Amino acid sequence: MAKKDRGLKAITIGVLSRLLQNIAYFAFPFQLVVFLHKLRGVKVGKGSHISRYVVIDDQVSAKVVIEEGVAVTQGVMILTHQRDLKNLRPGISIMLLDLKHLDVRIKRNAHIGIGAIIMPGVTIGEGSIIGAGAVVTKDIPDFSIAVGVPARVIKTYNEDLD
Repeated sequence: MAKKDRGLKAITIGVLSRLLQNIAYFAFPFQLVVFLHKLRGVKVGKGSHISRYVVIDDQVSAKVVIEEGVAVTQGVMILTHQRDLKNLRPGISIMLLDLKHLDVRIKRNAHIGIGAIIMPGVTIGEGSIIGAGAVVTKDIPDFSIAVGVPARVIKTYNEDLD
């Protein structure tokens, strides 16, 4: 639970990542947005589209993997860090708790709807669709449609869209 000091290198990388995030937020076309996120360390597969106004966590953006053919629409937020609540007790400020950093993976051909929030540690399955405004707190299986807060699967289909 001890607060750790960050070195000059970590601070410099953090500032650069935040600067690139802010530029990407307003940039266009989407190819430039993708390029800027790649500079930040986000792994983005071929044919993926990241719209403007998308926030990808600047704590550890390298923990985000967006596979091929994914669409991330406007207003989406992808988080890779959260407070580790295992040591939370009455009288302890939550801001003193350590951060934990978790991977986020969005698999091939998934679609993330406008304003969705993807929480740390989540995998979005291949071909899955996340509805607008959904908050994804747990893994979504391949070829599923998930909506709501928290997101829940309302339909699963096969590759042939039956």
